[in-house]
Amino acid sequence: MSPIQDQVTLWDRVRLLPLEIQGHELQGLELVTNSSYRRLTTLVHLHGGGQTGRGEEVGWDAGLQEKFLGRADHLPLAGEFTLESFSDHLQSLELCPDPPPIEDWRHYRRWAFESAALDLALRQNALGLEEAFGPRARPLHFCISLGLHSYSAIGQRLSIHPDMRFKLDATPSWTGELCAQLGASGAVDVVDFKGAYIGTPVDVPADSSLYARVLDAMPGVIVEDPHDEPEILALLEERDALVAWDAPIHSVAAIGAMPIPPRALNIKPSRFGRLELLLEAYDHCREHGLSMYGGGQFELGPGREQCQALAALFHPDGPNDVAPRGYHQLTSPEERPASPLSLNLSPTGFGLSMD
Repeated sequence: MSPIQDQVTLWDRVRLLPLEIQGHELQGLELVTNSSYRRLTTLVHLHGGGQTGRGEEVGWDAGLQEKFLGRADHLPLAGEFTLESFSDHLQSLELCPDPPPIEDWRHYRRWAFESAALDLALRQNALGLEEAFGPRARPLHFCISLGLHSYSAIGQRLSIHPDMRFKLDATPSWTGELCAQLGASGAVDVVDFKGAYIGTPVDVPADSSLYARVLDAMPGVIVEDPHDEPEILALLEERDALVAWDAPIHSVAAIGAMPIPPRALNIKPSRFGRLELLLEAYDHCREHGLSMYGGGQFELGPGREQCQALAALFHPDGPNDVAPRGYHQLTSPEERPASPLSLNLSPTGFGLSMD
C-alpha cells in the first residue's frame, strides 16, 4: 500500500519500532587507491537482543576518522528506545567532539548511527526493508561516476561494457570536440558541474561557455549542481535544461530553496543525517512527481549495499551512482555484474542478502 495513498508517511511506518541497545563498537576500514589516496571510513556496530545493526561513517577526513575510532566509548547509547526516541537521544549528544571542517559532514556521522539503528530495529522486529516501507525492490540501474579529461576513458569502458552508463564531472578543459564525442556515445546520463561546492578540493570555476558546450552536444543530459551565476541560470532556463541538485539537498526545505526548481534529485542518504529527513524527502518526491536517483560516498563497507537497497526500493530506474565496489576498474564484463542489477534484500535488517 502506498504511503502517499493511505496518508501514512514512510517515517510513520517505522518510527515506533522498539529498539534495544546493549552496547556498541567502532571498526575502521581502509583502502589505498592506485593514486595513493587513503580512504578511511568507520563502521558503527550497535548490539542488542542477540542482534547487531551496522552503519558506516563516510566523512572524507582520514584524521577525523582516526579520532572518531579513538573515542569509541565516549557515547552513552545503551537503553530501550523506539527509532524515534533514539533519534531524539542522538540529537542530545555531541557526536562530533572534533569539529569537521565542513559543517555538513556532521550529517555523515549522524547517518552512521541512524542507519545502524534502523538495521538493528528491523532485525529485532524480524522485518526487512520491503515489509517495513511497502515498495518492492526492482532491478537497479546504475552508472559509473568519473572525472574525465579525454574520451579514451569512456571508449575503453564501452568497449568492455557496451551498455555502461556514465555520470561525469565537467571541467573547463572539456572541448567542443570532447563534448561532441560524449554526446555521440549516447552513454552519458548526468553531468555534474560541482557548482554547489565552495572551498573544497572538488570546486570547479563557473564557466558559462562550458555549459553551452555540454548542452549543445547533450541537450537531454541531467545538469547536476549548476553554478548560481545569473548568466548560467539564464542559459539553463533558456535551454529548458534538466536541472538536478545533489550537494545542497539535506532536507525537504532545502529542495524548495534551490535557485532553479529541480526536475530531479540525487538523494544521498548520508547527506540527510536523520532517517526521518531522508524518508520525508522520498515522500515529497513521490508526491510531487520529482525524479530521483541515488549516490554513494565511496563507502568501503555496508553503507554501499544500504544505498543500493534504498535505490532499488525508491528509484531503481534512475542513473544511480551506486555501482558495485570495484566497478571502475577496466576488466572483462564477466567479472562485473551488468546494469540493471538484481538485488536480494535481506529478509531482516537494512541491507542485502548475501545468499
